[in-house]
Amino acid sequence: MKRSLTQRGMTLLEVLVSIGILALVGTLVYGALDGMNRSRVGIERIDDRYHQGRQALARISREMQSAFLSLHTPQQIASSVRTTVFIGTDSGSSDRVDFASFSHKRLQRNVHESDQNELSYFMGRDPDRSDKYDLLRREQKEIDLDPARGGVVNVLCEDVTAFDLQYLEPSTDTWLDAWDSTQPASSGVFNHLPLQVRVRLSLRGGEGDRPIKLTTKIALGMQTPLNFAIPRQGNQK
Repeated sequence: MKRSLTQRGMTLLEVLVSIGILALVGTLVYGALDGMNRSRVGIERIDDRYHQGRQALARISREMQSAFLSLHTPQQIASSVRTTVFIGTDSGSSDRVDFASFSHKRLQRNVHESDQNELSYFMGRDPDRSDKYDLLRREQKEIDLDPARGGVVNVLCEDVTAFDLQYLEPSTDTWLDAWDSTQPASSGVFNHLPLQVRVRLSLRGGEGDRPIKLTTKIALGMQTPLNFAIPRQGNQK
């Protein structure tokens, strides 16, 4: 008994339609995967920017909490080799602060260093891009007569658009845009440290090209200068 088998193949039109559907499905799948990957990369980039900004504020807070002033100077001013200050300069959205601190860490043995240092925080132009500014940190291991120069400058945070500082004056409970402990004209500021420092940091790289804005308040450990081992005038004989 013979069977008649009818074999039927796909026409050229059916092949073209199948290839078109397969290409459409592949395009949709690729678009979805590519979108997920770009979203993941974007979220990681934004998270890195937030992390960098928070780390910068954490370091500024830790080091500024150890700021100090000292009255231990030679009787002859000409023989003085060091001075301690706290100077905050107001420059709009690009402020600067210079101060002495107890935050230095010795990384090598048998080096002539202590926990005292000079620190500065300020914004500077990136040498590779004229439209980019970074938050810089200057540290000098030895305190000298120039509190704003010397030492090593490193980048603390990249692509910063604003670095704004304010200082809380304890006697009047007011926030000041600038602070200079060397100016005797300011009774509440001369030879004093602020009670708190408010730091506002703004970075590029937020969601939708919006800036990332971070704010913190730093409580300083001391407001008056160190004066131990200095006899008071009333106790002198």
